[in-house]
Amino acid sequence: MLDIRNLRAWYGQVQALRGLEFHLSEGSMTALLGANGAGKTTTLRAICNMVRTTGTITFEGKPLEGLSTESIARLGIAHVPQGRGIFTTMTVEENLQLGAISRSDKPGIISDIERMYGHFPVLKERHRQQAGTLSGGEQQMLAVARALMLRPRLILLDEPSFGLAPLIVRDVFRILGKINREDKVTILVVEQNAQLALKLADTAYVIETGRIVMSGSAADIANNEGVRRSYLGY
Repeated sequence: MLDIRNLRAWYGQVQALRGLEFHLSEGSMTALLGANGAGKTTTLRAICNMVRTTGTITFEGKPLEGLSTESIARLGIAHVPQGRGIFTTMTVEENLQLGAISRSDKPGIISDIERMYGHFPVLKERHRQQAGTLSGGEQQMLAVARALMLRPRLILLDEPSFGLAPLIVRDVFRILGKINREDKVTILVVEQNAQLALKLADTAYVIETGRIVMSGSAADIANNEGVRRSYLGY
């Protein structure tokens, strides 16, 4: 579904990615792991053309180079950034409606909002509440639900566990697994909680200083003591 070859990225004169190469299979859940500053967040931004890059990125056979971030989203790629990026002064339901702003199928939008409430029942309870008054876990659920309102084929998640209590983290990841299995949404998740991510992912890539240094099944990487100690910190 997604193929990345010789990807390099810069912030000004600082090079953050150094020839990154990996691919995602349709319907997979893939974890991108590594220490802070390794290039994980930059990889997601590069896919969405939010940083200066060279190399090739193709999505379902279509090159993404030169496309605007909005055009990439319209192809079916949704991005949930670290920090969630919700509109705090708008209600939960208004945030969900905004997620479908590029769509014109009103009955489908209404149906999808109800489907999001099925995935995240707490959002239905809070549907008239300002998003900024939600807990951190509820805001993360809203960010994921809003991204899903695009009806994406691929969703990019940046540190969905950041700042959340362990029980909430497990709930969020459980729902992500359900979305992956039932809605057939391909997921690429960047995550510091490597142990949890590897339990749910099919495939994992380990990144260090802008390069992939290890790849394989999530189970194999989780069971590799040397990789865990050297790159994943547990």
